[in-house]
Amino acid sequence: MMSSLKTSLLPAFARTGSPGRETVRRSRARERATSNAEVERPRLVLASASPRRVTLLSQVGVTPDALRPASIDETAKRGEMPRALVTRLARAKAEVARDQIANDSELADSYILAADTVVAMGRKILMKPAHVEEAMASLQLLSGRTHKVQTCVCLITPDDRVRTKIVDTRVRFRYISRSELESYIASREWRGKAGGYAIQGLAGCFVQRLIGSYTNVVGLPLTEVVNLLNSEKFPFQYNWLRYAEVDRA
Repeated sequence: MMSSLKTSLLPAFARTGSPGRETVRRSRARERATSNAEVERPRLVLASASPRRVTLLSQVGVTPDALRPASIDETAKRGEMPRALVTRLARAKAEVARDQIANDSELADSYILAADTVVAMGRKILMKPAHVEEAMASLQLLSGRTHKVQTCVCLITPDDRVRTKIVDTRVRFRYISRSELESYIASREWRGKAGGYAIQGLAGCFVQRLIGSYTNVVGLPLTEVVNLLNSEKFPFQYNWLRYAEVDRA
């Protein structure tokens, strides 16, 4: 029993499948391990081009040194559950970004942060609608009902350890009238949004109740991200001192 429990926990704190060939990133990690040194000036690469995630990070004083969005197939596998999907996609995005900067002399030993968010109604996964009909069907399904928003955050450290955290938030929508639905679809705010809505936008008026993390629904659960960065000694509070300097000025 204990053996199987350890096996199930290992992937959340394991080393990634690094590229087989030697890279600047692997070389520097080996040098640090030999000398017990730390990264002199920790950098952070965000494996996303989402302006929402960049804005959320800025709320806690974190500005990514680079954006490396990962283009991957986000299609769910047959029978794949929401938690398994977000975990697989977040890790895949982080690993693609890690490989992109592996030989970049400035970014090679960066922390890599990735996230993936899905909206689920039971076992049914509501992805980003590709067209109006999908967005309409998605919102009709959510109208008057409770759904779950799940985000997996994946952090890869400079020595290629992987940390993952899944965050669940329950959201209940009020009944959405036909005219409201058509007007929302016409606003085009649904484009590129999991489940076909943006809680931080017009769709905020559809929310009747929310249990859990609001920032998770926006796309990046800040409490969990900060906890991950803090546990891996990334100095996210560094910029907080600058706010004090600006205030004094």
